Amino acid sequence: MDLGASLDSLKGIGERTKTVFAKAGIENLGQLLTYYPRAYERYEAPVRISELSEGTVSAVCAKLAEPIVTRHIRGLSISTALAEDESGVIALTWFNMPFLRNTVRAGIPYVFRGRIKAKGQRLLIEQPAVFHMEQYEGLTRELRPVYPLVKGLTEKMVQKAVRQVLEQKSLLRDYLPARYREAYQLSEYNFAVEQIHFPKDQHSLVLARQRLVFDEFFFFILQLRSLKSVREKAANSFHIKPSEMTQELLDHLPYSLTGAQMKVWKTIEQELQGNSVMARLIQGDVGSGKTIVSILALLMVAESGYQGALMVPTEVLARQHYASITELMEQNGFPFQTVLLTGSMTARQKREAYEKMASGEASVIIGTHALIQEKAVYRNLALVITDEQHRFGVRQREMLSQKGRMPHTIVMSATPIPRTLAVILYGDLDISVINEMPANRLPIKNCVVNTGYRKKAYEFIRKQVEAGHQAYVICPMVEESEAVEAENVVEYAEVMRKELPGGMTVEYLHGKMKPSEKNEIMERFLQNEIQVLVSTTVVEVGVNVPNATVMMIENSERFGLAQLHQLRGRVGRGDAQSYCIFMHSMDGKDIKKRLDILNQSNDGFEIANRDMQLRGPGDLFGVRQSGMLDFALADIYSDAKILAQANEAVNEILEEDAGLEKEENRDLKKHFEMLVKNQDGNLNL
Repeated sequence: MDLGASLDSLKGIGERTKTVFAKAGIENLGQLLTYYPRAYERYEAPVRISELSEGTVSAVCAKLAEPIVTRHIRGLSISTALAEDESGVIALTWFNMPFLRNTVRAGIPYVFRGRIKAKGQRLLIEQPAVFHMEQYEGLTRELRPVYPLVKGLTEKMVQKAVRQVLEQKSLLRDYLPARYREAYQLSEYNFAVEQIHFPKDQHSLVLARQRLVFDEFFFFILQLRSLKSVREKAANSFHIKPSEMTQELLDHLPYSLTGAQMKVWKTIEQELQGNSVMARLIQGDVGSGKTIVSILALLMVAESGYQGALMVPTEVLARQHYASITELMEQNGFPFQTVLLTGSMTARQKREAYEKMASGEASVIIGTHALIQEKAVYRNLALVITDEQHRFGVRQREMLSQKGRMPHTIVMSATPIPRTLAVILYGDLDISVINEMPANRLPIKNCVVNTGYRKKAYEFIRKQVEAGHQAYVICPMVEESEAVEAENVVEYAEVMRKELPGGMTVEYLHGKMKPSEKNEIMERFLQNEIQVLVSTTVVEVGVNVPNATVMMIENSERFGLAQLHQLRGRVGRGDAQSYCIFMHSMDGKDIKKRLDILNQSNDGFEIANRDMQLRGPGDLFGVRQSGMLDFALADIYSDAKILAQANEAVNEILEEDAGLEKEENRDLKKHFEMLVKNQDGNLNL
C-alpha cells in the first residue's frame, strides 16, 4: 500500500470530494488512515422519558405531539417540537434542518437520540438524531466511529473511504522493532489502524489506541532529540554584552519583580552571554509575569546590536504586546524600533515591516505565524521567543529559529504540566519555573455549582457589569457537527441577551469564525464595547483584559482541570476581585471531587499534579486537555505511563544506534523521515 498515494486513487473520490477532504487536511491515504475518530458511539436501548437524566446521551422512543415548528433568528433556522411517550414529554430542537418538517411526522413513533439538557422545568434534546425503530435496533450492536468533520464532509464519506483502504488488505511492514512491541505489550500496527477506526469490541479499541498513542509520543520525542543534538553542538555566535538598560528598566517599573522572576531573569542574562546557544522553557501560571522577563531579554539583545522576535498565537495579543513594548521603549528613552507583523496587515504595512526587519532598523519584532513566512527575512536575529509553545508546535518554532544563525530560544508556557512530564515533552529545552504570583494579584474566588445555580449566576454577572466590569461565558464543543458548535454559542448568546438588561452588549466567539471576525470581537471586548463574551475555548490563549472579572464555564465536567485552570486565568488580571463559576450539568461524586480541586487551589502546577493522579488509562475519549501539544489521540495526563515508556524506548534506541542505521531500525528511520517531511508546522501523527 502506498500511503503517499492521492485520495482520488480511491473509487468514488473525484475532484469535488477530494477538495472537501483537503479542507480537513486529508490529501493522501496515509493522512486518511491517521484521521482518527474523535469518539465512539454505542447505541443503547431507548429509555422512557421519565428515566432521562440531564447531561447524558440517551435515546427515547416517542411520538411528536404536534408538527415541527421552524423559526429564523439572525440567519439561523431553529426547528422545535414536543415529543411524548406514556411517561412524559420532552422538548426537541434542531439547528439549520428545516426539511425535518416534511420528514418527521406527528403521531408516528421514532427514536430520538442526543444529549439531554435542562431548559426551565423541562428536559430538552438539542440536535437529536432521528431513527425509525427497526433502523435503530440494527445499530445497537455496533461501536461506531465519530469523526471530526468540516463543512461538506460527512461521517459516511470518511467511513466509506477508510473501509476502502483497509479492504485492500496489503499489509504495511511494522516499523517498530519487535522487541519494543513485546517489551511494552503493543499490538501490531495494521491491527491497531483497523481497530481504531472500526473496533470489534472495547478491548480491541484499548489495544489499538495504546499502540497508536505510543507511536505519537515516540516520534514526537524522537524529533525533540534530533533538535537537541543539533543545538548541543552549536556555539553562541553572538557577542551579547552586560546590559545597563535592563537594570534601568527594572528601576523604573511601577512594581518589583518577584524572587522567582529575578531568578529566571538572572539565568537568562547569563546564558545570553555564555558559550553555548540558550534553549530554555519558562513555565509559569497565567499572570505570573513571564512577559516582562521576555521583554528584558529582548532589550538586552537589542542593546548589543542584534534583533529579537516574539511570536504569539493571536493577532490581538500580538498588537497588545506591540503597544506595551513600544510604550516601554518610548517612556524610558530606549532608541530601539519595534515592528508588528501579522497576517491581516495590508500588503503595504507588511512590506514596510519586512524592509525594517531585513535592514536591521527594527530591533524588536512582534507577530504571529507571519514571522515564519518566506518573505520574513531578518538581518541579525539573535533571540527567538515563542509564547504558548503548544499552540505552534515544535516544527513551527524551529522554522522561526532557522531565520537566524542558530539564535537563542525562549519558549513561554502557562500550560501547567507536571515537571516529570515537562522534562520529556520539552526534551530539547532547559526548564525554568516562575512559581510566585505578583503581590498585588488578588486570588480568584471560585465556586463549583450545578445548573440550578444558573439564574443566580446570570444575576451575579449583571451586577458585575453594572459595576463597570466584564464577563466571559465558556461553552464546550460537544456536538457531532463542527457547525453546531458555532450555533450553540449563538443560541447561548441569545439567551444571555434576554437575561441581561438591554444596555449590556453580549457577543459570541467561536473557532469557525474568520480571523478578521475573531480579531474584531476581541478588540471590542478589550475596549469594553462588549460586556459579556460567550465563547468556546478559543479565548484560552487570547488577550489581556484586566477589566474582565467573571469567568463562567458551562459543562465544566467536560474539560481537563489544567484547561479549566487556564480558562480561569483570563480573569484576575486587574486590581478588582475576580470570580470563576464552574457549572456542571452532570452530578456525581467523581465529578465533584475533580472540580473541587479547582475550588481549593489557584496553583496551576498543584492542579496539574492532582489531575494526573486522578486520571487513568481507562479515560479513552472522556476529559481531554484540548489543544495541549495537539496530539491526535494522546493525552499527556491519561497516557502519562505510555509517555514514559516511549521516552524510555527512544533513549534506548538512540543510545545503541544514534543514526538509526541498524537493519532492525531501517523501517523506523524511513517512517520517521516521511513524517517529518509531510508535517505542516506540527508533528501530528
